[in-house]
Amino acid sequence: MINTKLLAEICEVAGAPGHEQRVREIVLREVKSLVDEIKIDNMGNVVAIKKGDKDKKVMIAAHMDEIGFIVTHIDDKGFIFFHTLGGFDPKTLTAQRVIIHGKKDVVGVMGSKPIHLMNATDRAKVPTIKDYFIDTGRSKKELDKIISVGDTITRERELIEMGDCLNCKSLDNRVSVFILIEMFREMKKKPPYDVYGVFTVQEEIGIRGANVSSMDINPDFGFGLDTTIAWDTPGSTKQEQVSALGDGACIKVMDSSTVSDYRMVKYMKEISKKKKLKTQLEILPAGGTDTAGIQRMNPGGCIAGAVSIPTRHIHQVIEMVHKNDVRGAIDLLKHSVENLHTYNWKFK
Repeated sequence: MINTKLLAEICEVAGAPGHEQRVREIVLREVKSLVDEIKIDNMGNVVAIKKGDKDKKVMIAAHMDEIGFIVTHIDDKGFIFFHTLGGFDPKTLTAQRVIIHGKKDVVGVMGSKPIHLMNATDRAKVPTIKDYFIDTGRSKKELDKIISVGDTITRERELIEMGDCLNCKSLDNRVSVFILIEMFREMKKKPPYDVYGVFTVQEEIGIRGANVSSMDINPDFGFGLDTTIAWDTPGSTKQEQVSALGDGACIKVMDSSTVSDYRMVKYMKEISKKKKLKTQLEILPAGGTDTAGIQRMNPGGCIAGAVSIPTRHIHQVIEMVHKNDVRGAIDLLKHSVENLHTYNWKFK
């Protein structure tokens, strides 16, 4: 149904914002035989182009970066301090392994004050990023040879299958990188318009790569491709959950950075019905995606929407998606791109 071996490789590789090199290498390897042209811009976005029949442009964006950290200080005992790259809930850092990417990769663990030594005030306190440090088991003298201030840090976790679900770090947004690659792989006929599949950088710190790429491409149509919240777990209600695992890929209606073009939402709903695809509608109260850059960072704007993949435990090392939703996202994206020329895009 889906190539879990490739998805695991894409998820497990390191790629903090601004340091997506290892992900980029996999993308280039996979898409080079699937498209007509590949470009890499000055920021590091990979732009894979499949030529169409007519003179219009479609931009699809899937970001390669993952949330991570950057080294700010190594103390006299060799403990490493850091700053975040992207949004973290500090309590999720407890007991995690990380990898510091210096002259060579060094494994470390997130350390904090032992609970045995905490007083009542300590135990009641909500943890902050500053409560953590990284312990590599090495001395400062040893670390100074291989680790420097400014080196990036990513989280360590392998992909595993859990029933019909997949669980790993960085499914946000490597699952979308995988989906975009697979869309190109399954697109056997020439699309109606030129398709620009953009594997973007630095989304987690401000949609930076997509902004630049959208200005360069100036697309007529656009699709963001990203994960979304699936709070279909104990403690939520139907009106709060945003999406649910196994109920299909999402058609984005809005998030905090974008209101999808109503024509695109209607079109994608019609495509889903025509192709008998199971989908759900996404309204995300907080959080933005590359869709915003596609939609508005170009002269005159772009008719934009998004395909979102329901994801539990987002921005943790245990992110979870359903295989059927991933398969459905590939199908929804492919059919939506291939049938753009059949729809009346006039305002009405």
